Amino acid sequence: MRSSTFGIIPGLSNTINQDISLEIFRRMCRVRYFEKGLIEAVKNGAITYPIYLSSGQESIAAAMSLVIPEFMIFAQHRCHATYLSFGGDTGRLKDELFGLPGGTSGGRAGSNCIQCHENNITMYGHHGLIGENVPLAVGAALGSGKPAVSFFGDGATEEDYVFAAMGFAVSQKLPVLFVCEDNNLSILTKVDVRRSWSMTNVAQALGMPAVDITDDPWTIYRKVQEFKKNLPAFMNIYTCRENWHMGTGTDGKPEWDRFSLVKDECNKRGLAKEICQIEKETQDQMKELWD
Repeated sequence: MRSSTFGIIPGLSNTINQDISLEIFRRMCRVRYFEKGLIEAVKNGAITYPIYLSSGQESIAAAMSLVIPEFMIFAQHRCHATYLSFGGDTGRLKDELFGLPGGTSGGRAGSNCIQCHENNITMYGHHGLIGENVPLAVGAALGSGKPAVSFFGDGATEEDYVFAAMGFAVSQKLPVLFVCEDNNLSILTKVDVRRSWSMTNVAQALGMPAVDITDDPWTIYRKVQEFKKNLPAFMNIYTCRENWHMGTGTDGKPEWDRFSLVKDECNKRGLAKEICQIEKETQDQMKELWD
């Protein structure tokens, strides 16, 4: 799956309305340029505690948010993209990062626990136990009958209660979409060093639809449309984080830059003018926010 094609299916983007493609890019821009301002705030010493950046992985939530906006959201610790893509307020997120009362958790939780229960968004943030959002999403779907999406990383799949929760979801036919944002790293340790088994194979063995794809947003968009009708389901999405597990540093150039790949694909579709305008507008908005 990690190949020279970067998971792009030739011609797939042409089958999706161009307004959808532009909105996906707009949401990716919102995350990318919000975090650029955040990185500067950290480098300038305005923010001094841990942050978990979504840059590099933003296409996943950007695409999904257009298909399942009504789902209850159970986010992992790397959740800026989830919050912003599903319609969260940039000002409230900034306030949370500065520890202000107007923040998403009253300024008390910080970067890795973003909550939202307004503007038709129901998002529960990370609580500190890795992978805990998986059984929480299953319990919420069981108790409410409402559909839920649970985002977690490849390291979280190795927690024993994740399997149990997914198996229970299958047995009860619960409307839960399980999404592994697989950046091939648990802090710094790659998947092939940690385990020899595939979470996708486990999910299939439990009896649910499951797939391995990359973070190409058009592929995600189509696959979520398909799986939404047949829950529970599991998606393992290969992606590349741009920054360290925690903080603003980098480990060199990532295997691919999905942001640039999406821009290139939009250019091929004749949308260069539109995406240039979207990117400029977003840059200006985020500059004003952080200034």
